[in-house]
Amino acid sequence: MDKAKERLEALLEAVHAVDELVIVPHNDPDPDAIAAAVALRYLLGEVLGLECRILYRGIVGRAENKALLRYLDNPLSRLPVADPCPPLPLALIDTQPGAGNNSLSNDCDLRIVFDHHPYREETRQAPFSDVRPKIGAASTMLTEYLRAAGITPPAWLATTLFYGIKTDTMGLSRGTYQDDVDAYFFLQPSIEIDALAQIERAQVPPQYFRSLVAALQAARVYDNLLLSYVGRLAYPGLAAEMADLMLRLEGAEWVVCYGAYKEELILSIRTTRDSQADQVVQQIVGELGTAGGHGALAGGQIPFIDQDPDDLAHDLQEHILSTLGLPEEMEGRPLV
Repeated sequence: MDKAKERLEALLEAVHAVDELVIVPHNDPDPDAIAAAVALRYLLGEVLGLECRILYRGIVGRAENKALLRYLDNPLSRLPVADPCPPLPLALIDTQPGAGNNSLSNDCDLRIVFDHHPYREETRQAPFSDVRPKIGAASTMLTEYLRAAGITPPAWLATTLFYGIKTDTMGLSRGTYQDDVDAYFFLQPSIEIDALAQIERAQVPPQYFRSLVAALQAARVYDNLLLSYVGRLAYPGLAAEMADLMLRLEGAEWVVCYGAYKEELILSIRTTRDSQADQVVQQIVGELGTAGGHGALAGGQIPFIDQDPDDLAHDLQEHILSTLGLPEEMEGRPLV
């Protein structure tokens, strides 16, 4: 039996006596987390007839992500913040217990973990876990399970998984491995091209352009680093959107974009080096909050309940410079 079928059998065994399962992607789910969640629901429904609900915390703010959910007929429901744990067996997707990008308590009935970030010891509590940092997208992993089960994804699911891989790997140009390439081209013939184009070209609200102007005006260039503190964010994913955009700056090898959302400072790091971003963000955040990611992209959150976010951002700037090997007193030049 090959490895994919062994993994599939282990997954099915972990939920063989379960009547209903709650699937939870990371907070503020992105296309990869959404795609992997709906793929797991489809897989377990087709093979076991298992009823699954997908619940999430946070906000889906990016226009493309909202368009994806509309395309899928809104399969996600909100998990109340006051509820520390769903009262049903649980699967975590694109995250792990204790990772910081989910807010579930440690006493949940955790059965399944799928993630492509570095392994966390807390994941040992799950009867089944598949954690592979040498995979560019969780969507790649779920595509493998569908294939192992002999399931050809319908067009809507193929489109969703394809988009999940495409966004997390920037079209196979970032943090990509052979499994991602194989899944990408396996799914490609089945996608709904017009639907994908509408998702990728989703219209954005005026707030996006106001935030873009603020990010560009705040941006400072320090040698090969572009640093921008946006101030208040309309939604948590906005820092990542701005970082993705500004990484296109000629000569930029690092981009750190950050802003305040509710009572947290949200950081997003991008690099053209395809390495070290996850380590860098953990050094920057330290014990102040939580952080994680991959070689080319990473993010973190720092609570500031009793501190002015502008003061925290100012203090953080020197630390960012020193972490990236630049003089703390270095003066950055305005981008615009």
